[in-house]
Amino acid sequence: MTITLITGANKGLGFEAACRLVEHGHNVYLGARDPKRGRAAADVIGARFLQLDVTDDKSVDAAAADIKRRDGKLDVLINNAGIAGGRIPAGEVTADAIRSVFETNVFGIVRVTHAMLPLLRESDAPVIVNVSSGLGSFGIVTDPKRLESQLIALSYPSSKSAVAMLTLQYAKAFPEFRVNVVDPGYTATDLNNNSGTQTVEEGTDAIVRLATIGADGPTGRFEDRGGVIPW
Repeated sequence: MTITLITGANKGLGFEAACRLVEHGHNVYLGARDPKRGRAAADVIGARFLQLDVTDDKSVDAAAADIKRRDGKLDVLINNAGIAGGRIPAGEVTADAIRSVFETNVFGIVRVTHAMLPLLRESDAPVIVNVSSGLGSFGIVTDPKRLESQLIALSYPSSKSAVAMLTLQYAKAFPEFRVNVVDPGYTATDLNNNSGTQTVEEGTDAIVRLATIGADGPTGRFEDRGGVIPW
């Protein structure tokens, strides 16, 4: 059975991805900071709750130890946990404001990936899917035809660009893995006060597609639900 971990999975895109992957036959660890909400979400879909705060080394290390004890390996890691950081005018953004966003969106991915690498190496076909955004694509935010080009923000888009670069570097460092990054699209979730124009099912199409590839699947790609997008 495919063993899958999804971070930030008690709601939104993470929860929908967990639900769909359970239906695909994956044995899903639903990672969440809040035990009450995480257990409730996991129970609804038949996943396994895993207490996991991506900003805390001890929490992440304990989660890795738990997976090792129970399964001895990890086949799929979906780094989904993320925060928006609020709409702060560019001239008012401080280093501390950006640091708080990067702590979850960027350092959290590094922290979790580093801890899970020994478990992923035990898999016959290890997969990592990192959740970024179209706002992290230089090609998209410089395209005047795209809505993303009209938004001016420092913290969130720059963090998501960093996620894309992390993905490329991990893909080069671990050619035996399949490591890809996705733009879910403008999806209605708590992250945007449910103002998105896509459903969570549409928003998880690329996540699920890249989480279910085999050892011969693509690696080092940036995709949305329609396919490859520009970096």
